[in-house]
Amino acid sequence: MFYVRLGVLDVGSNTVHLLVVDAHRGGHPTPMSSTKAALRLAEAIDDSGKLTRRGADKLVDTVDEFAKIAASSGCADLMAFATSAVRDAKNSEEVLARVLAETGVNLQVLSGANESRLTFLAVRRWYGWSAGRIINLDIGGGSLELSNGVDEAPEVAMSLPLGAGRLTREWLPDDPPGRRRVAMLRDWLDNELAASAAAVLAAGEPDLAVATSKTFRSLARLTGAAPSGAGPRVKRTLTANGLRQLISFISRMTTADRAELEGVSAERAPQIVAGALVAEASMRALSLEYVDICPWALREGIILRRLDSEADGTALVETSVGDAGSTNSDRPTPARSRGTR
Repeated sequence: MFYVRLGVLDVGSNTVHLLVVDAHRGGHPTPMSSTKAALRLAEAIDDSGKLTRRGADKLVDTVDEFAKIAASSGCADLMAFATSAVRDAKNSEEVLARVLAETGVNLQVLSGANESRLTFLAVRRWYGWSAGRIINLDIGGGSLELSNGVDEAPEVAMSLPLGAGRLTREWLPDDPPGRRRVAMLRDWLDNELAASAAAVLAAGEPDLAVATSKTFRSLARLTGAAPSGAGPRVKRTLTANGLRQLISFISRMTTADRAELEGVSAERAPQIVAGALVAEASMRALSLEYVDICPWALREGIILRRLDSEADGTALVETSVGDAGSTNSDRPTPARSRGTR
């Protein structure tokens, strides 16, 4: 069996993550290494909506460093993509051009809808056809993705500006967050999610409800799910009741105290309350009493689509700059890049 070593460079709102895997079409991608850096790009957006010079500098330096790691790891291809923070920046095209010029990496921006589709692909491959109709929820730093379908391509895929980091900045500036602000955010989320949840459910009632992302994994761990050291195949579940109890507990804690909890990193501690509130509101809007936690998400979806694209000759991903809710299906762009200058 011929394996190819691939690198996936994920530029998110909070972190930049390089995942190196060995993979082949029809097989299970095997993780070989994982490297992360906390850049907090969403916090580097200025009042005009642009990524600051300092933020762009940090991004260029990190992409360059991680591209060299991918090259030294023997990656045949580096698939580099950015999500909400870069997608929303008004100077994203300028930043992307600079990244390419100074690092040789062709960093692509995923549209919100395509981010949701690729995550759904990973979930479908993990659970297989026997899972039936799947609804998937994914909470990032800047956005919430929802999808619903019975095939590998979901019938509904959407992205909403309801990420944990975004809502922390906009709604919960105090530490710990005040009880009144938590209640206000709860009510606001219910209103914001009503129409979108109805559209997701209109495609069909799910046989399986799934959640992906670090936020959901942390919430599940805090409510008693197995630790990451138990391996990816251990069943992990987050219940609505457990989530409600957790919120009443962590919303009274300071960021420093939350960072001491098992399963919560120092980088995630400031926004875990907002993340929990988004998770709770999403599950309530979709009438879900529990969700299974899937270990695969967007990065694995990118890898799987890359392997599929070699066989059928299609573009790896559709990209869109500055549009969180749709894809430029008339202008697909392969998200391939060089790993070195």
